Amino acid sequence: MARQEFNETAYQDINNFVYANAKNPVVLKNGMSIGGGTLYPEINFTLPTMMINKDTMPDVIRIYTEMITEICERAKELHVPGFVAEIETLPQMTFHPEWGIEVCKTVVDIVAETSAKNNLLGAVRITPNDIREGRDLEHMWHGRHWDLMTQAFEGCANVGADMLAIESVGGKEVHDEATMYCDIKKAVFALSALSCPDMGKLWTHITGIADKTGTVSAGDTACGFANTAMVLADKQYIPKVYSAIVRVMTAVRSLVAVEYGAKGPHKDCGYEGVYVKAITGIPISMEGRTSACAHLSPVGNVAACLADLWSNESVQQVKLLGGMAPTISFEQLAYDCRMMNTASARGKDTALLMRDILADSDSKLDPQAYVLRPDVVLDLSKEIVKEDGYYNRIKKAASLTLSTLRKAHEDGELDLDEKELMWMDNIGEDVATLPSDLDKLTEDMLPQCDALIPERYDLK
Repeated sequence: MARQEFNETAYQDINNFVYANAKNPVVLKNGMSIGGGTLYPEINFTLPTMMINKDTMPDVIRIYTEMITEICERAKELHVPGFVAEIETLPQMTFHPEWGIEVCKTVVDIVAETSAKNNLLGAVRITPNDIREGRDLEHMWHGRHWDLMTQAFEGCANVGADMLAIESVGGKEVHDEATMYCDIKKAVFALSALSCPDMGKLWTHITGIADKTGTVSAGDTACGFANTAMVLADKQYIPKVYSAIVRVMTAVRSLVAVEYGAKGPHKDCGYEGVYVKAITGIPISMEGRTSACAHLSPVGNVAACLADLWSNESVQQVKLLGGMAPTISFEQLAYDCRMMNTASARGKDTALLMRDILADSDSKLDPQAYVLRPDVVLDLSKEIVKEDGYYNRIKKAASLTLSTLRKAHEDGELDLDEKELMWMDNIGEDVATLPSDLDKLTEDMLPQCDALIPERYDLK
């Protein structure tokens, strides 16, 4: 597949950059337009803690049936115009694709039946777990793990999934090392030399499956990279400025999916999706305060500014006072969408006011929130796409984010303490000494990456 290049942003005017509106909306077979003016909830739900094996699969199917049936019933009761149900398969369901396919078919059939009976637009996103890690992995792009993932994608598409997505892990083993020590050079290497090439191979393959099965090649997420850093920063294990810089750097990586055929919506736990939307105009799914069921974050409101689907992260089927957790989580999403759609219905100015309130409520308090502001996103995106090549774009993302955060602090727009400012200086020195080309960085980094097996990526 020929790579589509993006050398300018899809948006030029900040007043056209807002939630529920994408330059290139995705229209599903049922007529549901994502990014076409209505913000829809995307509910992500999973099993309670349990064993998954041949003997427990009847219980697995029963629990998924209960979860999606209750969600559909609540959607009808709340007069939701439409929704997306996302299934993130657990590792066992990708190692045994037939299990994941059975789960997918169960959810697809119930959503389809509910949609037909209640004039409700429903869709299903399938996200097979990326199992390409571990000692027995042969290679990132062929072998048993690759074949099982292919079977999962194809099988789920053939039983009715509307959208194909993944949280891919190419380069994560090195990026995890970088995050542990706040080693920005190693993070740049992981994303440039490993993640971006992996994304090209993977998304050429996924888009091929989507084209063959009549499904939508949707999008990826840097969850295992930037969200790992965000969670560690929230626990005060690493500096927030490091996490913020990584967030912007990962946008270059996630953009590759679109370069190789992904149409959106970009996946919810990829907060870097705001940059992908700015550059490509595809719709994005986002999660914020509604993801607290899975992890805490400093970006609860600002994450909603540009969402075309509003999601919750994965919530387990556990009993709360109000009912089962997935149903409760869906209700929260539905009410948020209703509020934001009502703002849009009052006119563009009200929608922009809503967007800006969401941004302003978070952005001064944390650099990770500041880099998700729509104005900051658009300004940085315009500069990043001027660069040629993944390495140069990632370097530019790092240096631009540093200067943007520093200026915001100096202008009184961002609160940073002395420790964070010290880390800004340290990271800035490392970014300034990055070599001019990726080959030199690769030569320097390979001996330092204990977890990397270069042959898996065809590196010498």
